[in-house]
Amino acid sequence: MTHWFRAYSDEEDIWFYFEVDAGGWVTRQIELSGPSGVPVAAASLEEWQQAYEEGRIGRYEATYGLTAESPVQEWEGYEPHALTSAEFEDTWSRARRHLLQATAEP
Repeated sequence: MTHWFRAYSDEEDIWFYFEVDAGGWVTRQIELSGPSGVPVAAASLEEWQQAYEEGRIGRYEATYGLTAESPVQEWEGYEPHALTSAEFEDTWSRARRHLLQATAEP
């Protein structure tokens, strides 16, 4: 079953938003930086894998970042705050638009 949550990193001043599958693997991840919540990542594991297979992983990571590389069961020191699917999707859409615009600027 898929679930969604967010967690704040004081050290980095970043809100991390996660979509996690039944096995605990992050399938999509959003990172919002600073007090204004500027999107710095909005990556999809499926898209990352496809970009890797097609030889365009560098471009994908430069635009969208990447997802966590270990299942959430292995993480320590985070406090998850539950999200609804709709809350995650809204944040995902806004972050993706921002990142696409940022990479399209000359």
